[in-house]
Amino acid sequence: MNQNLRDLTFGEKAVGLTFNPSNNNNVQKIKELYAEIIDILHEIERPASDNISSNDINRLVDIAITQAQTAQMWAVKVITLK
Repeated sequence: MNQNLRDLTFGEKAVGLTFNPSNNNNVQKIKELYAEIIDILHEIERPASDNISSNDINRLVDIAITQAQTAQMWAVKVITLK
């Protein structure tokens, strides 16, 4: 790997941004968009409040990230169906 390249973000790693063996532009775009969504979720401040604990907030963020990964995988599946 080229040492001049930047490290992947959490979201880019989560969607496997560098894995696109068909070099499909739509697959790349979907992965980039979902990586951005996941990065936003991952970076959200998670302060507890009177109504919800920080553990509950973390759980909700984790679920949202997992669901975004799932949606991204299904979207790539649709794009690459033959």
